[in-house]
Amino acid sequence: MLWQGDSLEIRGKKGDFLQVYDHRHERAGYISASQARRQKLTPEAAPELLAVLRFLKDTPGSESLGIAYAAAYLRAAPAEAIDGEVFDALTALSDRLARRAGAGRPGKAGEATAAHLDVAAAYGIVMTAVERDGQIRLCSDGEAPRRVLALPSTETQKANAALSLTRHDCLSPRLTPTERYALDEWRAEVLDRVVLQGLPEVLKNRLHLRKAGVWASLAYQRARRTGSGDATVQDAGRRARDELAAVNTGELMESDVAAYNDAAVRVGASRWAELPAAEMRKGTLNVRTRSGQPGETCVELYDGAHEASPPLASRCTYGIVWTASASAHPQGKGLTLAVQPLDTWREMWVFRQGGDGWRVDVVPPSLDTGEAGYIEFAGWVPGTGELLAAREAKRDGRHQVGFEVLSLASLETKKQADKPGNLTAFYRWQDPAWKTATVAVR
Repeated sequence: MLWQGDSLEIRGKKGDFLQVYDHRHERAGYISASQARRQKLTPEAAPELLAVLRFLKDTPGSESLGIAYAAAYLRAAPAEAIDGEVFDALTALSDRLARRAGAGRPGKAGEATAAHLDVAAAYGIVMTAVERDGQIRLCSDGEAPRRVLALPSTETQKANAALSLTRHDCLSPRLTPTERYALDEWRAEVLDRVVLQGLPEVLKNRLHLRKAGVWASLAYQRARRTGSGDATVQDAGRRARDELAAVNTGELMESDVAAYNDAAVRVGASRWAELPAAEMRKGTLNVRTRSGQPGETCVELYDGAHEASPPLASRCTYGIVWTASASAHPQGKGLTLAVQPLDTWREMWVFRQGGDGWRVDVVPPSLDTGEAGYIEFAGWVPGTGELLAAREAKRDGRHQVGFEVLSLASLETKKQADKPGNLTAFYRWQDPAWKTATVAVR
């Protein structure tokens, strides 16, 4: 069984049949001459091969055939004629084939995709499987886009190569913190090499969105190494926000809306990184941090009027504690704090006073395990024992955003809406500092 892109060595001809040898299957035999297209692998034939490759690059479903023509062109063309164009086409073809394989189509379509992957592998296109949240995603090994960056290429080709090399969904969850930090630094460097001037607005937007996500992740990784108050952490957080703000929403394509929301969630999760650590304030509730077990940070709640007293409550975490986010209730009934256990996940800790003393509860962005998300304090409602919160999360590939009124006593949602203006309490009592800095309203 032969598939598009399979190459055969012609060893003779008999009537309407070609005598061939299939190196991939190590089999010899005959094939009808009408079922194959004969190509000469000579320098004179290189322009024709390149012309066909240019057509197949943008033809969905013909990825393995396009990869075969790219391999034929590389064999036929003289070394001095090879530039980044052929590897740009290989990048587009291999990425599209990987996405098609990840779609998991049943029946004959799935069988054909699996066969096309085998054909691509015969030409040296390596796909790696990345498992995340119980799902398997195929990603190319990045050899083709790296060659685009190394060879003479146009800025558009370099931009597409950088986007292929820095995909978020192709990051292995098995990377150690040191490996992930080094990879994020490298991703940021690759993206910064691309010159934006002269690029189409659509491509500029995609680069800004990718940069926003990478710098948001880098802010978290740097905070794990140096602490939340370090200047390099603040620079990364500020860069993430600026890249998101640089997106031209008027030129945002419908196909990029999901990427825009994903970038906003990532930036929102790390948005406290750009602010310095908060200092103790007298006369109100405050939090202090201390080291716990190796890699652990413990948060202690104090009454600012009695700093020498034992802490009112404490809790430890392996996440990043953003002390600048601490917001105390005007009457001292509670305090909220942002804690980020993952680069794409930020929780809200609520210290509150009950009948049996002080306690601390964790409010997650989503009730079940989502792909990414954050929840943040948005204001206190005077005289009601309620607080305002904004959530934004990505679940099962869908983006969700909501604005809620929570009970401080039970942390139950009393009211919610998809826009802050649809809640009277939100409209009247949202915190000005939250409204200025949040990315939930954009």
